[in-house]
Amino acid sequence: MKILVVNAGSSSLKYQLFDMGKGTVLAKGNCERIGIDGRITHKRPSKEDFSASPAFPDHRAAIGYVLRLLTDPTYGVIGSVGEIAAVGHRFAHGGERLRESAVLGDEELAYLESIVGLNPLHGPPAISGFKACRAEMPSVKHVGVFDTSYYSSLPDYAYIYPLPYELYEEKKIRRYGFHGTSHRYVAGKAQELLGDPNAKIVTCHLGNGASITATVNGKAVDTSMGFTPQDGVPMGTRSGALDPTVVTYIMRECGLTAEETEKLLNEKSGLLGVSGVSSDCRDVEEAAAKGNMRASLAMRILVHNVKKLIGAYYAEMNGIDALVFTAGIGENDRALRAEVCGGLSALGISVDEAVNATCPRGEICDISGKNARARTFVIPTNEEYMIARDTLALV
Repeated sequence: MKILVVNAGSSSLKYQLFDMGKGTVLAKGNCERIGIDGRITHKRPSKEDFSASPAFPDHRAAIGYVLRLLTDPTYGVIGSVGEIAAVGHRFAHGGERLRESAVLGDEELAYLESIVGLNPLHGPPAISGFKACRAEMPSVKHVGVFDTSYYSSLPDYAYIYPLPYELYEEKKIRRYGFHGTSHRYVAGKAQELLGDPNAKIVTCHLGNGASITATVNGKAVDTSMGFTPQDGVPMGTRSGALDPTVVTYIMRECGLTAEETEKLLNEKSGLLGVSGVSSDCRDVEEAAAKGNMRASLAMRILVHNVKKLIGAYYAEMNGIDALVFTAGIGENDRALRAEVCGGLSALGISVDEAVNATCPRGEICDISGKNARARTFVIPTNEEYMIARDTLALV
């Protein structure tokens, strides 16, 4: 069975076509600059890549082009669109109602549109992508997979904020958590590697956006991101957790509106804000190596906050069986992994420096120290496969 996975952004549409029977990716690509001028990159394993700059006025034009490309005699991988059994769509937010992956119909669409206020950045483009795909492929089932759904298992004391309870009841203000599809995938892989479905696992999804999640018995019990993806550890341009009064103080002292303050916290803070160099961890580390003190400080702040959460989740779970690094920074930044794990021997965590330094990019590695009580893994994430797997299960 062939499953198409779609991840729509405000001006982009990423896609992968899976042959689930063989467990392989037939093709993948990215439509960029939708609504501007248009650009597409289309890749097939062991075959020549294709790129072009067609006009993409909207998401429907983009998915229409993708479908023509997938069936093209030269660059295609299937004979007809009819070979696509279903489409899986990534949604960052499922709110309180969509707590599991679900077949999408008019009722689900109406609900997703009703919670756009909870997810103004990612919600509208994901909805546009779904509508475009449904218009182009009306006869196949469409499935929504929600990053927040992994956190439907959080206990109430972990997701309810200590605010007037009416704000939860009436405004749905709570900890939702994000990156759930990634955490679910790598935690599952760690369970397999340990041979223990009941393992206590801390997963570190460290990229331009970053989050830490605690999992016990295959269920999330806590996570660093909260009402929005702004909470938790510092990120490329996001501040992460702050004393809430800092926000109102900035608004008063700097004369900023709520929208301007939100922009400052989301787009001008984090690694970029502290270092003044870049939001890219590689650039910041390079500047730090050259003696830039602010860049060095930015990296130390990131490491400090990740370590604090690992310790907190150790206490919350009363132990840890595995620590997992994933996503762009987690999978590729060997020095940061070593810094995070340094000084955690009291938790049973240590890293073999030689193995960590030679872990091949894109591969699963056990980088645990010889006497470590807890295992430390590098596990490349695969959110698209999880979306395809959930879609297959529902259709």
